[in-house]
Amino acid sequence: MLKAECLQVTGSFKVRGAAARLEALEADERTRGIVACSSGNHGRAVSYVAGRAGIPARVFVPAWVDPVKLDGIRAGGAEAILLGETFDECEAAAQAAARESGGVYVSAYDDPWVIAGQGTIGLEIAEQFEQGSIDAVLAPLSGGGLVAGIAGGLQEEGVGASVVGVSAAHAAVMLHSVRAGQPVELPEQDTLANALAGGIGLDNRYSFDLVRNRVDEHVSVSEAQISEAMRFAVERLHMVVEGGGAVALAAVLGGVWSPPGGDGAVVLVLSGGNVAAETLARVLGSG
Repeated sequence: MLKAECLQVTGSFKVRGAAARLEALEADERTRGIVACSSGNHGRAVSYVAGRAGIPARVFVPAWVDPVKLDGIRAGGAEAILLGETFDECEAAAQAAARESGGVYVSAYDDPWVIAGQGTIGLEIAEQFEQGSIDAVLAPLSGGGLVAGIAGGLQEEGVGASVVGVSAAHAAVMLHSVRAGQPVELPEQDTLANALAGGIGLDNRYSFDLVRNRVDEHVSVSEAQISEAMRFAVERLHMVVEGGGAVALAAVLGGVWSPPGGDGAVVLVLSGGNVAAETLARVLGSG
């Protein structure tokens, strides 16, 4: 089964967490406005929700942001600020701007409201299957909000499916952090899965522990496997899925992860579909 979050109104699952967080703002917080940092999808979702709610929003994005995502941020009404060559540089600037302005910083991954919003995916998956009929759920792993939220939603409904976090080999800070037993920093690398790029913060308060405690298995996929999954999605599924959104599919197609052999369903979360036409054309032409 495919959970096609790439078909969400903002092109990714991020609208769930953004809506949950902004709905929880107090009246004075709405007046002061919000600040976010994003590789693109979180920013687009925050801009969309804030625009509909009349909340002033500034979204910091690194210089390498996908132009489709940047256009989406601006279309929602938020002020987009390009700053920094890496996500971590951009995030530090966004957090400083929030402190200086008094705006509420809306983290893409390390916020309980955001994580709970992403967890509605787990609730929806549980609603669609009878108890015990799901063997595993595979979801992309970056800052950890998505997979931790899904695992929490499944647990809330008493679903005992294995939760598998899938990292891109070139964007695997959370995976390395889990293996190290504490948050770590890594140099950023170019990747088709730029939605998964960036760190988790050495002062991570929520998502690291949730991932460490809730995720049952970790795997990672290569750039070639991500590219093949993106091509498969277009050619066989007739869906546009961005690199970061395709890693769960890549894990199965590439043989990195295999079903446990039970009779239950396996759910692959396709987390986003915001990708520049030039990038998609290059991927399709490389097959």
